[in-house]
Amino acid sequence: MELFLTIIYLAICVGLIALVLLQSGKSAGLAGSIAGGAEKLFGKKKGIDDKLARYTEIFAFVFLAMSVIMIVFLR
Repeated sequence: MELFLTIIYLAICVGLIALVLLQSGKSAGLAGSIAGGAEKLFGKKKGIDDKLARYTEIFAFVFLAMSVIMIVFLR
């Protein structure tokens, strides 16, 4: 059981790292933060970046859940 959970946990870690690295960089500076907020507000963010952001959120949640599960079961 411990080995199985560890393998799944490592796969989730690698997937989360890959998803974060695949995302495109955001604009820097004050102008970038204003434009980024406007794009989120008016819904201009579409395409592959939107999907990568959503998958990253899912993997982060699964990572957190697996961390808690491993603490409880492998104590």
